[in-house]
Amino acid sequence: MFESLTEKFQSVFRTLRGQGTLTEENSREALRQIRLALLEADVNLKVVKQLMDRIQEKVLGQEVRESFSPAQQVIQIVYAELQEVLGGTAARLRFASQPPSVVLLAGLQGSGKTTTTAKLARWLQKGGHHPLLVSVDVYRPAAREQLAVAAKAVGVPVFAGSENQTPKELALGARQEARQKGLDVLLVDTAGRLHVDEELMVELADLKAVLEPAEIFLIADAMTGQDAVRSAEEFHQRVGLTGVVLTKLDGDARGGAALSIRLVTGASIKFVGTGEKYDSLEQFHPDRMASRILGMGDMITLIEKAQQVVDRDQAEELGRKLRTNSFTLEDFRDQIRQARKMGPLQQLAEMLPSFGSMKALPKEAIDERELVRVEAIINSMTDQERYNPQVLNGSRRRRIAQGSGTTVQAVNQLLKQYDQARKMMRSMAGRMGKRMKGRMGLPVPF
Repeated sequence: MFESLTEKFQSVFRTLRGQGTLTEENSREALRQIRLALLEADVNLKVVKQLMDRIQEKVLGQEVRESFSPAQQVIQIVYAELQEVLGGTAARLRFASQPPSVVLLAGLQGSGKTTTTAKLARWLQKGGHHPLLVSVDVYRPAAREQLAVAAKAVGVPVFAGSENQTPKELALGARQEARQKGLDVLLVDTAGRLHVDEELMVELADLKAVLEPAEIFLIADAMTGQDAVRSAEEFHQRVGLTGVVLTKLDGDARGGAALSIRLVTGASIKFVGTGEKYDSLEQFHPDRMASRILGMGDMITLIEKAQQVVDRDQAEELGRKLRTNSFTLEDFRDQIRQARKMGPLQQLAEMLPSFGSMKALPKEAIDERELVRVEAIINSMTDQERYNPQVLNGSRRRRIAQGSGTTVQAVNQLLKQYDQARKMMRSMAGRMGKRMKGRMGLPVPF
């Protein structure tokens, strides 16, 4: 996500890096490039103007500090303003004082509303909640069945109701069942339309009146750019949104909707969809997103993903092995398996600092299938060979290549990658330890 915007920001900062002071001339050129980058990223014109006015005021009024380079001064200012435009701080999910808390999910057809309902249920489950799902879409064939299939996939109950019930009757029946079964959150998947119309808005207003929802979320497709912003503005004016969930953010290289929707509508972005799987839903953090847009990575989210698949004992054991230089090929294989559980490698790579400063990698550059071949090669080794790769002579490498269905060259390449990974992980472990102890502020990769 945000590949083109990140690349342009990085280009501006690289231009400033070699300059000793922040002058009015190089400041104005940097501001011009930043404005063009935002416009090309399909950011709303009003948002660009407001954002640039604030950035310009601070950049041109900033006193030059000898301890900072021009690039560092500009990036600090841009980071702070991007974070503010995106919402400032993370907006928490609101719950009713008396369960069940009702969350009304609205949106146009094709925005990913039903899938997002199941994703949100999975996210709530992980937080210790017990959600119930209901579809009140009585117009689209198989809409309620589609939600039932998604609910089953995430292991969450769904209220079926009867065929002849109205949307209001379905919603009230689901709320009653949630109360009876002690379920604390009711997610209501509403009907969608191809465009915003009066009938849809009247129905949503009626549901809002009878359910008194704790949250009203608009599910907006980030791929539609400014169309998503316009529809969000209409929904907000008619029903009063409390938040927005941006879907397909992993497929939007520009990111204009994400940067525009909060300032235009006043509704906070609360979640973003980053993939097709039901666990590909993340709570939206403006500071982390601003960091990723500027190519500074998102180490906090990366660490959180790692914590979901690696327990504390495993992490401590890995650290010990890295410190004592006893990291084996078996450990290497285990790390690959855990990395695959964390999500697509392309997304993980984008969370690393300074990734955005490199030329955007094509999808084929990070081939998930290559990891399968790596596992096959390691699995074809004996225990002795995994723990002591120095014994791998020519005949052993030929045997391993034959057993894994690969080539000797592939085996040699794996051993080289293993050696490089072992050195890099030792180095990163040392740097991360120092950084976490000594710096709690903004990570600036310059």
